[in-house]
Amino acid sequence: MKQLLDFLPLVIFFVVYKLHDIFWATGALIAATLAAFLYSWYKFRKVEKTMLVTVVLVAVFGGLTIYFHNPEFIKWKVTIIYALFAGALLIGQWFFNKSLIQSMLGKEITLPQPVWRKLNSAWALFFIACGLLNIYVAFWLSESLWMNFKVFGLTGLTLLFTLVCGVYIYRHLPPEQNNNESKQ
Repeated sequence: MKQLLDFLPLVIFFVVYKLHDIFWATGALIAATLAAFLYSWYKFRKVEKTMLVTVVLVAVFGGLTIYFHNPEFIKWKVTIIYALFAGALLIGQWFFNKSLIQSMLGKEITLPQPVWRKLNSAWALFFIACGLLNIYVAFWLSESLWMNFKVFGLTGLTLLFTLVCGVYIYRHLPPEQNNNESKQ
Protein backbone atom coordinates (compact mmCIF):
# COMPACT_ATOMS: atom_id res chain seq x y z
CA MET A 1 0.00 0.00 0.00
CA LYS A 2 2.75 2.42 0.98
CA GLN A 3 4.68 1.82 -2.25
CA LEU A 4 1.54 2.53 -4.26
CA LEU A 5 1.04 5.72 -2.27
CA ASP A 6 4.60 6.79 -3.11
CA PHE A 7 4.23 5.89 -6.79
CA LEU A 8 0.75 7.33 -7.45
CA PRO A 9 1.80 11.03 -7.68
CA LEU A 10 4.39 10.08 -10.32
CA VAL A 11 1.75 8.26 -12.37
CA ILE A 12 -0.59 11.25 -12.10
CA PHE A 13 2.27 13.59 -13.12
CA PHE A 14 2.93 11.45 -16.21
CA VAL A 15 -0.72 11.09 -17.26
CA VAL A 16 -1.50 14.79 -16.86
CA TYR A 17 1.67 15.66 -18.79
CA LYS A 18 0.55 13.44 -21.67
CA LEU A 19 -2.93 15.03 -21.63
CA HIS A 20 -1.87 18.67 -21.13
CA ASP A 21 1.63 20.02 -20.48
CA ILE A 22 4.33 20.13 -17.84
CA PHE A 23 2.73 23.02 -15.96
CA TRP A 24 -0.60 21.25 -15.52
CA ALA A 25 1.31 18.08 -14.68
CA THR A 26 3.34 19.94 -12.06
CA GLY A 27 0.17 21.28 -10.43
CA ALA A 28 -1.25 17.76 -10.40
CA LEU A 29 2.01 16.44 -8.92
CA ILE A 30 1.88 18.99 -6.11
CA ALA A 31 -1.75 18.13 -5.34
CA ALA A 32 -1.20 14.35 -5.55
CA THR A 33 1.96 14.45 -3.43
CA LEU A 34 0.23 16.55 -0.79
CA ALA A 35 -2.79 14.22 -0.85
CA ALA A 36 -0.51 11.16 -0.44
CA PHE A 37 1.27 12.90 2.44
CA LEU A 38 -2.00 13.76 4.20
CA TYR A 39 -3.43 10.29 3.61
CA SER A 40 -0.27 8.70 5.00
CA TRP A 41 -0.48 10.91 8.08
CA TYR A 42 -4.19 10.13 8.54
CA LYS A 43 -3.85 6.36 7.95
CA PHE A 44 -0.57 5.59 9.72
CA ARG A 45 -0.27 8.58 12.09
CA LYS A 46 3.30 9.07 10.96
CA VAL A 47 5.18 10.17 7.87
CA GLU A 48 8.62 8.97 6.84
CA LYS A 49 11.36 11.57 6.55
CA THR A 50 11.84 10.77 2.88
CA MET A 51 8.18 11.55 2.20
CA LEU A 52 8.42 14.80 4.16
CA VAL A 53 11.49 15.87 2.16
CA THR A 54 9.74 14.91 -1.07
CA VAL A 55 6.54 16.83 -0.32
CA VAL A 56 8.49 19.97 0.62
CA LEU A 57 10.67 19.82 -2.50
CA VAL A 58 7.73 19.06 -4.78
CA ALA A 59 5.82 22.02 -3.33
CA VAL A 60 8.79 24.41 -3.56
CA PHE A 61 10.17 23.41 -6.96
CA GLY A 62 6.72 22.72 -8.39
CA GLY A 63 5.54 26.10 -7.15
CA LEU A 64 8.56 27.79 -8.73
CA THR A 65 7.92 25.92 -11.99
CA ILE A 66 4.34 27.19 -12.14
CA TYR A 67 5.05 30.71 -10.85
CA PHE A 68 7.93 31.39 -13.25
CA HIS A 69 6.45 29.21 -16.00
CA ASN A 70 9.82 27.47 -16.24
CA PRO A 71 10.04 23.65 -16.23
CA GLU A 72 13.71 23.66 -15.21
CA PHE A 73 12.75 23.93 -11.54
CA ILE A 74 10.77 20.68 -11.48
CA LYS A 75 13.56 18.97 -13.43
CA TRP A 76 16.11 20.03 -10.80
CA LYS A 77 13.92 18.67 -8.01
CA VAL A 78 14.73 15.09 -9.02
CA THR A 79 18.49 15.64 -8.80
CA ILE A 80 18.21 17.56 -5.54
CA ILE A 81 16.22 14.74 -3.91
CA TYR A 82 18.79 12.20 -5.05
CA ALA A 83 21.62 14.43 -3.80
CA LEU A 84 19.96 14.83 -0.40
CA PHE A 85 19.42 11.09 -0.05
CA ALA A 86 23.02 10.34 -1.09
CA GLY A 87 24.30 13.06 1.23
CA ALA A 88 22.32 11.70 4.17
CA LEU A 89 23.65 8.19 3.57
CA LEU A 90 27.26 9.35 3.24
CA ILE A 91 27.16 11.78 6.17
CA GLY A 92 25.63 9.11 8.38
CA GLN A 93 28.33 6.65 7.40
CA TRP A 94 31.36 8.97 7.41
CA PHE A 95 30.64 11.27 10.34
CA PHE A 96 28.40 9.20 12.60
CA ASN A 97 29.62 5.71 11.67
CA LYS A 98 25.99 4.74 11.12
CA SER A 99 24.45 3.00 8.12
CA LEU A 100 21.05 4.53 7.43
CA ILE A 101 20.21 1.49 5.31
CA GLN A 102 20.80 -0.63 8.42
CA SER A 103 18.59 1.72 10.43
CA MET A 104 15.77 1.11 7.94
CA LEU A 105 16.20 -2.65 7.47
CA GLY A 106 18.18 -3.81 10.50
CA LYS A 107 15.11 -4.86 12.49
CA GLU A 108 14.13 -7.40 9.83
CA ILE A 109 17.55 -8.49 8.55
CA THR A 110 20.76 -9.46 10.35
CA LEU A 111 23.92 -8.73 8.37
CA PRO A 112 27.58 -8.17 9.24
CA GLN A 113 28.63 -4.51 9.60
CA PRO A 114 30.85 -4.51 6.47
CA VAL A 115 27.85 -5.63 4.40
CA TRP A 116 25.70 -2.82 5.81
CA ARG A 117 28.45 -0.31 5.00
CA LYS A 118 28.75 -1.62 1.44
CA LEU A 119 24.98 -1.44 0.95
CA ASN A 120 24.91 2.08 2.35
CA SER A 121 27.72 3.17 0.02
CA ALA A 122 26.14 1.40 -2.94
CA TRP A 123 22.83 3.21 -2.44
CA ALA A 124 24.62 6.54 -2.05
CA LEU A 125 26.50 5.96 -5.32
CA PHE A 126 23.29 4.84 -7.00
CA PHE A 127 21.53 8.06 -5.94
CA ILE A 128 24.48 10.15 -7.17
CA ALA A 129 24.45 8.33 -10.52
CA CYS A 130 20.68 8.81 -10.89
CA GLY A 131 21.00 12.50 -10.06
CA LEU A 132 23.71 12.96 -12.68
CA LEU A 133 21.73 10.97 -15.25
CA ASN A 134 18.72 13.17 -14.54
CA ILE A 135 20.78 16.31 -15.19
CA TYR A 136 21.94 14.92 -18.52
CA VAL A 137 18.50 13.79 -19.69
CA ALA A 138 16.66 16.85 -18.33
CA PHE A 139 18.92 19.50 -19.82
CA TRP A 140 20.39 17.93 -22.96
CA LEU A 141 17.42 15.94 -24.27
CA SER A 142 13.78 16.81 -24.96
CA GLU A 143 11.22 17.43 -22.23
CA SER A 144 9.13 14.48 -23.41
CA LEU A 145 12.14 12.17 -23.25
CA TRP A 146 12.96 13.46 -19.77
CA MET A 147 9.40 12.71 -18.65
CA ASN A 148 9.63 9.14 -19.94
CA PHE A 149 13.06 8.74 -18.35
CA LYS A 150 11.83 10.11 -15.02
CA VAL A 151 8.83 7.79 -14.91
CA PHE A 152 10.12 4.63 -16.57
CA GLY A 153 13.91 4.94 -16.63
CA LEU A 154 14.53 5.99 -13.04
CA THR A 155 11.79 3.72 -11.72
CA GLY A 156 13.18 0.78 -13.69
CA LEU A 157 16.73 1.50 -12.56
CA THR A 158 15.57 1.71 -8.94
CA LEU A 159 13.70 -1.59 -9.17
CA LEU A 160 16.68 -3.27 -10.83
CA PHE A 161 19.10 -1.88 -8.23
CA THR A 162 16.78 -2.99 -5.43
CA LEU A 163 16.75 -6.50 -6.92
CA VAL A 164 20.56 -6.55 -7.15
CA CYS A 165 20.79 -5.39 -3.52
CA GLY A 166 18.29 -8.08 -2.53
CA VAL A 167 20.47 -10.76 -4.10
CA TYR A 168 23.53 -9.28 -2.37
CA ILE A 169 21.71 -9.27 0.98
CA TYR A 170 20.49 -12.86 0.48
CA ARG A 171 24.05 -14.04 -0.18
CA HIS A 172 25.21 -12.51 3.12
CA LEU A 173 22.37 -13.61 5.39
CA PRO A 174 23.38 -15.83 8.29
CA PRO A 175 22.54 -19.49 7.49
CA GLU A 176 19.64 -19.69 9.97
CA GLN A 177 18.01 -16.52 8.60
CA ASN A 178 18.67 -17.67 5.04
CA ASN A 179 16.87 -20.98 5.74
CA ASN A 180 13.94 -19.17 7.39
CA GLU A 181 13.60 -16.90 4.33
CA SER A 182 13.49 -19.86 1.91
CA LYS A 183 10.84 -21.71 3.98
CA GLN A 184 8.38 -18.81 3.84
